[in-house]
Amino acid sequence: MAKRARREAKTELPDLSRYGRLAEYNRKRHFAVTPEPPGRATERAPGHPREFVIQKHRASHLHYDFRLEHRGVMLSWAVPKGPSPDPAVKRLAMATEPHPLDYNQFEGVIPEGEYGGGTVMIWDRGVWAPVAGDKLGDDADLDRQLAKGELKFVLLGKKLAGSWTLVRTRGERQWLLIKHKDEHVSTDDITVANPRSVVSGRTMAAIARAAGASERQLAQAVGADPVTEGTAAKAVSRPIARARSRPSRRAAGS
Repeated sequence: MAKRARREAKTELPDLSRYGRLAEYNRKRHFAVTPEPPGRATERAPGHPREFVIQKHRASHLHYDFRLEHRGVMLSWAVPKGPSPDPAVKRLAMATEPHPLDYNQFEGVIPEGEYGGGTVMIWDRGVWAPVAGDKLGDDADLDRQLAKGELKFVLLGKKLAGSWTLVRTRGERQWLLIKHKDEHVSTDDITVANPRSVVSGRTMAAIARAAGASERQLAQAVGADPVTEGTAAKAVSRPIARARSRPSRRAAGS
């Protein structure tokens, strides 16, 4: 019985309660392996503009991580098809664990085998504010709207702007991201028309290549970029060609 108790003690999850709303974020990640920032809540001065960021993320599937700053963390939703500036197009948005504010600066590759492994691009970022009636809201208004399941807000980013809403449709996780009608409406697919990083100007493939992604991750990153004729084959062929040109261990005498 003593041996069994020791084995069970070893498998218990660590106490992450000190991280508060970022406990789940920290539990899922091994920071000795992943370049993602550790989760620490950040206290902002009252009146500081709230940040938002949208990160294009090719993990097991391509999606866009939509994040809104609130009370020291980034509230997060995974939007599989990316945001649309067309009010007629409602995008599924699945709530995920809150992320630290430091994550807003992260662009690179999460290693294979790690949670969310794949290429991450800072696709858009800027500031945002909740809307209550005909005025900008405060934290209390934001808390009430989140509890109700209908969050109205405005964005001011490099690619997205204007009035939007998030509406919860099922359970705690399933929401819809919808653009309101205003001067920022467009029927263009902005994920195709404006695909590059707003901080580095790079494509997903360029980010993956610079971070030393595996061949599989690089191929996935290439597939996540809008394709022009010949670019996908060229991007994938470079690391494969290098691998083929390297001598085997046996040939090198190792």
